[in-house]
Amino acid sequence: MENPHAERQNVLLQRIIKNADKCTEMVVELNHCLEEVIRANAHVKTAADLVTKYRKNVQYNLEATRAAEGAVVEDE
Repeated sequence: MENPHAERQNVLLQRIIKNADKCTEMVVELNHCLEEVIRANAHVKTAADLVTKYRKNVQYNLEATRAAEGAVVEDE
């Protein structure tokens, strides 16, 4: 005669194992999605860095132009 308590525990353990496997699959899928987002963000970060450098260069040139214009006005 089988122990009903042991049978119940076995059923519960099987359910836990099945759910743990599903959770593991979902975590693997989530990691895959996160890797895709990180790769996509790498391109965005590169573009943002380029825009930031461009803005700094424009700002520097505007200030240099204004300073040169100011020097010309003072000389007159």
